[in-house]
Amino acid sequence: MWNYSETVMDHFRNPRNVGKIDNPDGTGTVGSLACGDALTLMFKLDANKRIVDVKFQTFGCASAIASSSALTEMVLGKTIEEAEKVTNKDIANFLGGLPDQKMHCSVMGREALEAAIHNYRTGETMVKNLEDHIVCTCFGVSENEIRRVVTENSLTTVDEVTNFCKAGGGCGMCRDDIQKIIDSIRSTQTARPASAAPGPHKRLSNIQKIKLVEEIVDREIRPQLKKDGGDIELIDIVGDRVIIAFRGMCAGCHSAAFTRQDFIESKLREFVDPAISVEEEGK
Repeated sequence: MWNYSETVMDHFRNPRNVGKIDNPDGTGTVGSLACGDALTLMFKLDANKRIVDVKFQTFGCASAIASSSALTEMVLGKTIEEAEKVTNKDIANFLGGLPDQKMHCSVMGREALEAAIHNYRTGETMVKNLEDHIVCTCFGVSENEIRRVVTENSLTTVDEVTNFCKAGGGCGMCRDDIQKIIDSIRSTQTARPASAAPGPHKRLSNIQKIKLVEEIVDREIRPQLKKDGGDIELIDIVGDRVIIAFRGMCAGCHSAAFTRQDFIESKLREFVDPAISVEEEGK
């Protein structure tokens, strides 16, 4: 018997916003009945571009139903830009926590929301990028997806990865590959040269700031993006605003918002200036 919080049980027994929306502005479906969990999320915007209605349909366990219900409550009234900042950690925290083995349900909710937002912005139905390297063939989980959950949730073991995205939970043949991905991420985080260690932030001139941003992009950011076939271009630097454009596999990627805020912006704030914000060109 799973040790569920009272909030999880409430959203499981009394799920909010179940159903369908006629002519939704955005619809996203993730998961697979073959894998045991599936979720469709849809939303409608009002005249002010805020989410005025959101509905879901899910097939899964108590955690999947509760996570989907909680997510709909969390995004109601938000703009698209506000909603896409919701992480799987936020969903789990809203519910008062989830068992480790059920954290993948919060990830599924976050991915359904991203798919619905992508559908709203482009009219496209999001599918897994066929060029992504699939690590776990049992559940169709790519290396990019594993890297994301490891980085976003500070995971350190294969079992934790399985809890968050199911990778490694089938035949087990991919567990060594998952461990190598974890080791690669941890070595990148810990094996930073001493010269790269951030020190106290000092006031920079505009020229100094531009040069330092370029240096950090070339040293800390671009190499990581290129590992997954992506890249970025610095478009402009206006005060504390850094304007970029994604290139390669990063262009149009459903994880772009996460990459921009939780990786690129985080790095520039760490090494250049805590006040820096990163914006994508044209958005």
